Amino acid sequence: MLIDVRTYTCRPGTLKKHLALYEKLGKSPQTRCLGQPLAFMTTETGDVNQYMHIWVYADAADRERRRATQWSDPEWLAYVEESGKLGALEKQENRLMSPVGFFPPPK
Repeated sequence: MLIDVRTYTCRPGTLKKHLALYEKLGKSPQTRCLGQPLAFMTTETGDVNQYMHIWVYADAADRERRRATQWSDPEWLAYVEESGKLGALEKQENRLMSPVGFFPPPK
C-alpha cells in the first residue's frame, strides 16, 4: 500500500476561492480518475492557508496509472488551467508513505 499525502499552501485570503473552484471543476474529474480520497481537510491550527488531501494506492504502479489517467482527462486539465488563472497556490508538498506493520492500513 502506498499513501500519498499532499499539502497545499494558498496565498492569504484565497483558500476559500481555491476550494470553491476545486469543488466546481476539479473534484469530479479527480475522483473519477483517482477514486475517493482517504481525507480532504483544511487546517484549524497552524498555517490556516493550507489544506491537505490523502490518497491511497495499491502500490507505485497503481498511483502512476491513475495519475496518468487524471493528467489526460480534459476536465482535469481545464480545472488546472482555471486554478492557474486564479493564482491562489503558493506551494505544494507531497510525501509518499507506507503504513507500518503494527497498525492496520486504512481501508
